[in-house]
Amino acid sequence: MSKQNIRYLQSDNPDEGSLQVNVESASGTLPIENATVEISYTGDPSGSIEQVTTNSSGQTEGIMLDTPPLEYSMEPSEQQPYAEYTIRVSAVGYTSVTVSGIQLLPGERSVQRVRLVSLDSSLNPIDNIVIPANTLFGNFPPKIPEAEIKPVDESGEIVLSRVVVPEYIIVHDGAPTDNTARDYYVTYKDYIKNVASSEIYATWPDATIRANILAIMSFTLNRVYTEWYRNKGYDFTITSSTAFDHKWIYGRNIFANISRIVDEIFLNYLSRPNVKQPILTQYCDGQRVSCPNWMTQW
Repeated sequence: MSKQNIRYLQSDNPDEGSLQVNVESASGTLPIENATVEISYTGDPSGSIEQVTTNSSGQTEGIMLDTPPLEYSMEPSEQQPYAEYTIRVSAVGYTSVTVSGIQLLPGERSVQRVRLVSLDSSLNPIDNIVIPANTLFGNFPPKIPEAEIKPVDESGEIVLSRVVVPEYIIVHDGAPTDNTARDYYVTYKDYIKNVASSEIYATWPDATIRANILAIMSFTLNRVYTEWYRNKGYDFTITSSTAFDHKWIYGRNIFANISRIVDEIFLNYLSRPNVKQPILTQYCDGQRVSCPNWMTQW
């Protein structure tokens, strides 16, 4: 959060959102009890504003924190609609982790998952995570247009005989040709929750959130069904580049209402009559980027 936004939160009449931190082992199977979570403004990480500990489930209580007013996220605005917080998570016997840029929206619960690596582990811990701006507020490359329905008569173009909702997908954290980018194994539902939390605002009406999630899922399942990148010689399912796919952010916070909706509708997708494959549902915000004949998020 910029110093300007910190001053805004201190001087205006802000709303509030809640932050819950879930701390677990590197494998994600063991909750870590009595982990210490220090919270500060991202623009002032040295000034702790709250310190809490995790319970036997590895979770903190929901901590109420200041956010900008609701109206900032309900229509396009030059004002940043979310507050940004930094946490430092530490526990006895584990490498500490710092997460910066955790986004809080008014009236919504933000859940930050943190995995700690044991000090005696051979794993190389990622101990500093920085969450960039939501795509509606930051500057990201616009989607390069593609056909929404892929041809099926090319040899090898379609690998799957039917639409399958996978348990895991492999996310290439960069452009397809970036050989330095890491690949991450992510559950399908966690991937959709991450993208939706990165590309829309959790304060939007329920029906609007559902429509956007359906578009994200249909696009993703088209990539799965057509084996789009594997047919080009790559070993991943999808990328995190907005020029090619969706914005996926390693280690970012997820909004509780978005998580709930994904859990409810994750088996769904959009298609055309007499077309088996999910549509490559391309979209843009319709404000910063114009995309005639596509869906627009706002």
